[in-house]
This record gives sequence, structure tokens and C-alpha cells, in this order.
Amino acid sequence: MVPSFTLRPPRPSDAEDLAILHVRCWREAYGHLLSEDFFTEERLDRRRRLWAMLTAAPQPGRTIMVAESDGEVVGFAGGGEPLDPEEASFGQNLSMLYLRRDFHGSGAGQALFDSVLPPGRAFLWVAKDNPRAQAFYRRNGFALDGAEDVLEDFGGITEARMVRH
Repeated sequence: MVPSFTLRPPRPSDAEDLAILHVRCWREAYGHLLSEDFFTEERLDRRRRLWAMLTAAPQPGRTIMVAESDGEVVGFAGGGEPLDPEEASFGQNLSMLYLRRDFHGSGAGQALFDSVLPPGRAFLWVAKDNPRAQAFYRRNGFALDGAEDVLEDFGGITEARMVRH
């Protein structure tokens, strides 16, 4: 049975749950790429601070939405104007999209994606070794453009840029 969900903007009271979910989704998506000592209390604390800031007030030019099921936040996405002005020529930016593994295939990922990223020119960065995510983005019109970056502060994971024209 496909789980049901609703979408809504995040609230300040969601910050703790979002921080925990963020780290859980990292573990589910990148656990095969990151050592266990990556998942520290300090990383969780940084996510707490991030989500406290993101839920405190709307971010100009950005949209954040959460997927909720049975009163529990199960996914989130953010998009809008590029965070880096040098990337403005690529259009809108999908800055994050994470969904609990048990909600993959439920339609929640697509709904989150559609809620934060309008049609048209856009870009995103995705882990190079994340074929499931890359397939999802290809279905939404994105293609790898050859740009890559190694995230030294994120366990050395290589990310690749995908663009939609």
C-alpha cells in the first residue's frame, strides 16, 4: 500500500524533526559512501541550527516544503533563486530534496519537487554515486553537464551538476 501524505510549508515547531530527518535521509542515501563517524552529534546540531533558521522566517526568493504523513514529517525540499550568484545563468535551483526511504515511490518526492521548482531552466547538484536520484531528475528533464565538485566537508563525496534547459 502506498502511504498517503500532504504537503505544507515548514513551521518552527518542525525544526527538531527536520534536523533528525535530514540526518536520517543522509544515512539512507549516502550510508554506503560515508563512514559511521560522519554521523556525529555535531552534524545533527548543525542541522538543528539550520532548520531553526530556515523555519523561523521565509527565505526571500526561496520555497521550502515538507511532506507529512500521519502527523510526521517524512520529506522536504527547497528551491528557488540560486544561492550562488555565479550560477544565476542556470535558472532556478533545487537546493535540497530528501525523502525517507519508506516513502520512495509514493509520489511524495515528485510532489515536493513540483512544489518548490517551477517549470523552465533549472539546475541542481546530486551525489555522483546516487543513481536513483539521478534517474528521478532525468525523468524531470535534467541532464548531467559535466561539472563536478568534491565535498571535503561532507565525507569527500563527489557531486555532479544536472541542468534543465
